[in-house]
Amino acid sequence: MDSSRQTRVRQAFDDFFAPTEPRSGSWVLDLFQHTARTVPAYGKLLQENGIDPAAITTFEDFQRLPLLDKANYHERYPLPELCRDGDLSGCDMIAVSSGSSGRPTIWPRSLEDELHVARRFEQVLVDGFGADRRATLAVVCFPLGTWVGGLFTQACVRHLAAKGCPITVVAPGNNKAEILRVLPELAPHFEQVVLLGYPPFVKDVVDTGLAEAVDWPSYAIKLVLAGEVFSEQWRDLVSQRAGIADPVRDIASLYGTADSGVLGNETAVSTGIRRFFAIRPDLAREVFGDARLPTLVQYDPASRFFEVHDGTLVFTADGGIPLIRYRIADEGGIFGHAELLEFCAGHGFTPPPGPELPFVYLFGRSLFTVSFFGANVYPENVTVGLEQPGISDTVTGKFVIESVEDADRDRLLRITVETAPGRTADAAAIAESVREQLLRLNSEFAHYVPAGRQLPEVVLRPSGDPEYFPVGVKHRYTRRS
Repeated sequence: MDSSRQTRVRQAFDDFFAPTEPRSGSWVLDLFQHTARTVPAYGKLLQENGIDPAAITTFEDFQRLPLLDKANYHERYPLPELCRDGDLSGCDMIAVSSGSSGRPTIWPRSLEDELHVARRFEQVLVDGFGADRRATLAVVCFPLGTWVGGLFTQACVRHLAAKGCPITVVAPGNNKAEILRVLPELAPHFEQVVLLGYPPFVKDVVDTGLAEAVDWPSYAIKLVLAGEVFSEQWRDLVSQRAGIADPVRDIASLYGTADSGVLGNETAVSTGIRRFFAIRPDLAREVFGDARLPTLVQYDPASRFFEVHDGTLVFTADGGIPLIRYRIADEGGIFGHAELLEFCAGHGFTPPPGPELPFVYLFGRSLFTVSFFGANVYPENVTVGLEQPGISDTVTGKFVIESVEDADRDRLLRITVETAPGRTADAAAIAESVREQLLRLNSEFAHYVPAGRQLPEVVLRPSGDPEYFPVGVKHRYTRRS
């Protein structure tokens, strides 16, 4: 029996139930020193790079430390050596990444990690949805099992219930039939229902429910989403179908990663700002360096330390595997709270009130793009094309982008689209809509791709197609030849 572990868990619960004073700004340096002393793999990496931990005393020193990633750190050392004291048994759960880059990765977790992330769920469910005073049914629609999303979400929401929130969790996972079976039985007993899952799957649940005469407005639906960037048009479309009156406050996206749980979350202020930029691509380009609309969330600087390196995000955070200056390959950047609000004010916009926390924005990982005539084609550009009237009702929102060669070895842009169950989609209309949005939103595409090659080839596949849209796994929007 490990009595020190009992002490750590009790302290974590005490901090969660009755938060004390915020951590000192030096927590990042303290975490580095503790990790250097107690994590064998990190100690070896420092030694190999000729770094004496005692010499790292300032943030300037800290920012000269080597960047970590899966290849040079996680995959290089035995799993126990990545954990405190080289002991895997110090963690009580194993999660597996969803394998967006093609190879699942093992991430040990502990209950303390869950409580840390539960604060982000608290900001969404309690501060945003009023789940501390409204009887709430939380429906976990993320895949369950070894994958990180479902079980981690379920645990974090249950911790909020243990804290005293009137929240009840049901976890059908990504089983659409089971979700729609239990909802009519349970929802009438609650004041609101929160669906937590990946955006295209949640939309599919809503659409299928409509086809089955589910009265979504009567359930007072709220959504918690994660895993990918979606457009504000998507938010409005799903709000309309689910009877959500306030898409700014009733839909929140999480910035989550298998590597370290939830790093940030949407708030009314971040969503309000994002919607302001959504209809002003020139301002979006000025602020974010790109006319694409990124996910914009707020994060707690006492829990996550963000940096930007070569246009990608780097973070530092404690966990089952402590990560120091870990590069996750998400394209994006950071803003101070006052900095971004001042920019908005300078253009006549005041967002809704929200927490005074810094912002992090991300476009998604660069491996999710396809290069076509030298232009990067992004899934979020294609998504907008599928969300147009007359098209959105006939497709699920899932698609796969490929740059392929035809019989003459000429390149063409192929988009394989999943049709909605029982609906007939028009491939030609989809191709025209996607081209229009690519030309509007993607200046590289407009300038690099010859006019004769700008119309994509659209291939329609049925819902659940095993090759392109298999059920039960995380969807990937790109393929490379």
